[in-house]
Amino acid sequence: MFAKIYKPEPSAMTSGRANLDAWCLEYQSTQPSVIDPLTGNARNVDTRDQLKMKFNTMEDAVAYAKANSIPHRIVDRPKRKRISRSYAENFDYFRKLPWTH
Repeated sequence: MFAKIYKPEPSAMTSGRANLDAWCLEYQSTQPSVIDPLTGNARNVDTRDQLKMKFNTMEDAVAYAKANSIPHRIVDRPKRKRISRSYAENFDYFRKLPWTH
């Protein structure tokens, strides 16, 4: 069972940038989940699938994985280029992009 070390992606429903510096170590399940016939919920026998650990740096997460002999892989997301704009720029007279409506 591999562990995935990654920086979590911010939610699409928020514009805040808080708590995005933490690195997560999460196990990848090798067993398929089974549908419970009574409730219809997906269940898995392996409880490590529910484990999600947070670390301050990637080096801390890798050191933990190596100390506990956990096979791991690092998944790094590309940097996003954010264009900082103010609300007033939507109503600028010399707007570079035309209105769509």
